[in-house]
Amino acid sequence: MEVKKEIAWGDGTLSIETGRWANQADGSVVVRHGDTMVLCTVVAAKKANSEVDFFPLTVNYIEKAYAAGKIPGGFIKREGRPSEHETLVSRLIDRPIRPLFHKNFKNETQVICTVLSFDGENDPDILSIIGASAALTISGIPFLGPIAAARIGYENGEFILNPKVGHDSNLNLIIAGSSEGVLMVESGSNQLTEKEMLAALKFGHESYQPVIEMITELAEEAAKDPWEVSEESDSDAVIEEITANFLSDIEEAYAQGSKHERLEAMAKVREAAVAHFADREEEFSENFIEEMFKEVCSRFMRDKLLSTGKRIDDRSSTDIRPISTEVSVLPKVHGSAVFNRGETQALAVTTLGTSQDEQLVDGLTGEYSERFLLHYNFPPFSVGEISRLGSPGRREIGHGRLAWRAVSQVLPTKEEFPYAVRVVSEVLACNGSSSMATICGASLSLMDAGVPLKSAVAGIAMGLVIDSDGNYVILSDIMAEEDHLGDMDFKVAGTENGITALQMDIKVTSVTFDILEKALKQARDGRLYILGEMSKGISEPRKELNENAPRLVTFAIAKDKIREVIGSGGKVIREIIDATGAKIDIDDDGNVTVASACGTSLEKAVNMIKEIAYDPEPGTVYNAKVVKIMEFGAFVNFYGTREGLVHVSEIADERVEDVSDVLAEGDEVKVLFKGYDSKGRARLTMRFKDKSSHESESSDEADAKPKKSCKRKRPASKESEDPESPAAKRKKKADSEEETPKKRGRKKRETLR
Repeated sequence: MEVKKEIAWGDGTLSIETGRWANQADGSVVVRHGDTMVLCTVVAAKKANSEVDFFPLTVNYIEKAYAAGKIPGGFIKREGRPSEHETLVSRLIDRPIRPLFHKNFKNETQVICTVLSFDGENDPDILSIIGASAALTISGIPFLGPIAAARIGYENGEFILNPKVGHDSNLNLIIAGSSEGVLMVESGSNQLTEKEMLAALKFGHESYQPVIEMITELAEEAAKDPWEVSEESDSDAVIEEITANFLSDIEEAYAQGSKHERLEAMAKVREAAVAHFADREEEFSENFIEEMFKEVCSRFMRDKLLSTGKRIDDRSSTDIRPISTEVSVLPKVHGSAVFNRGETQALAVTTLGTSQDEQLVDGLTGEYSERFLLHYNFPPFSVGEISRLGSPGRREIGHGRLAWRAVSQVLPTKEEFPYAVRVVSEVLACNGSSSMATICGASLSLMDAGVPLKSAVAGIAMGLVIDSDGNYVILSDIMAEEDHLGDMDFKVAGTENGITALQMDIKVTSVTFDILEKALKQARDGRLYILGEMSKGISEPRKELNENAPRLVTFAIAKDKIREVIGSGGKVIREIIDATGAKIDIDDDGNVTVASACGTSLEKAVNMIKEIAYDPEPGTVYNAKVVKIMEFGAFVNFYGTREGLVHVSEIADERVEDVSDVLAEGDEVKVLFKGYDSKGRARLTMRFKDKSSHESESSDEADAKPKKSCKRKRPASKESEDPESPAAKRKKKADSEEETPKKRGRKKRETLR
């Protein structure tokens, strides 16, 4: 049965329809806003996977090139592995829906959102979250929805619902949640205050309520019968038995000082608990016992917090673990820093490059280049584990993007700082919140490299423990156990002036705005403390770039000169690069960027380009090289590849009988450029007062001087002294020959002169 619902939303119409396409899926909808359309499907295995102790949910967001009327680039010409953007959107869809599945539902489930049409204005990521929620709601799968999402911008003191793609705003907030509260937040902002950010969250929550109502109406007409979910009737009894036999051991294990000591002690207690139920293996699986053991640990941690205000490491709810920093830790890089907080350690390294090092991104919106890159690496040794090393996973890409959002807001513009910038964060050790350590380390590393940041940036991860009665505790600087067993992971990054990035994920059905307001305030206090500790390592960007960093010179040339500088097939520019070792980039507007770590090679490359692209200035003296001797003068190379004639009358103040008596090919001379004649030929002279001066004498003064005979004095060679040498024979022959017509013509010109 085909069912379609639509509402006016923002400045367009939002519609959801089902029953038309992909009807073999458990749930299938097409969401449309403007001319952007996304097909969202969900399929779940009909039997639970008893081998896993987690919910096996997979979410895939796929962009088809045809949606934007494009053919994929590259040799294969078809969509391949997910792009970084597709991975990030897949995470955006996953995070708000994952907490809403029934806790006992372990059936493998797959959500696929495929972009079918893209109008260049309405972003398909928000539609994908809405479509995934709608498909799950009508599928019959035990999903406690529906939810909805919205993108919020902020400009001139007003919030904007779903700004168009490419719209520049002080805020890019994606918020998703239910009718009761917020489930997921992902945001980048230009140092908004906590008050402004809270108002944006409230605006977003109100904005998607009509969408939730529309999905509910759709489900009333098109929803399938709900699936049955098995209930573990003995779970309470097993929890009580584990508590009675192992609670004291759990408490003792959590009292260990370091993470590894706690993990080792907890592993022994868990093994003992599993062994305790070994004779009842047919009744209780090992996965079930481990899950119940985890529940006992969670209750212990939560009860201790709510009753005493103390955490498992005896910190209060607002205490931050000890912080230390180091900068310039690597000798040959452009900038480096190590940030330590408790048992979490991040090494951040900054590298500066030219526009050739910018990342070219090809997506539905078209090609664009990204000049700031931030890459996050999480090797297995950081948590004392062994695993396969491969390409970055969703976690690495997501954490790196969060740090990118936080730091990109304080970078100088390309006009102020024309470098491409890459920061790599190597997480060397982790006990919670390595993404926030990455932000702190990146800020320190950039300042160490001499990048003129507007302000230092720090990040802090907040947690939450809430009970069934609504009692809660907000935690500052959560560690790994508090992240795993708590109810919220709320990450806030920013400067002393405001927030630059915000990310929130929860494990409960929603979080109220009262909790969010208190969490934002507590996060600000923590962030300011961390910024103060960071300033002990470095408080502001260095005044000079690191000596290992390339120096850049930017200048503009005329567009019609670009081809001359590049040369046929890039021949000229390659010759310049080979001769100088510099990096050279020229854009279509004629903006030239030259980079080199060596000042001499930088200056040489700049001069070589300018000599090709710029015309010589009249009245300027240039170093020239004689390339050809003629009877009437000498051709010289005087400005890059430019050649000109120095007439015999402009070679010297004295009379020149024979040019070859004064000049020879390869001679280095100084010439004064007087301009071009009516035919575009360079007018050059060697007759000027001070050959080291850039001031030219007037042509009248030069012409008024008497001309005297002048011959180039050359040292006598052994060859000329030998009467049998070729040179002596040529001279003897010339003296004996009669006067030729050519010589008579020369004498006539001299007589006339």
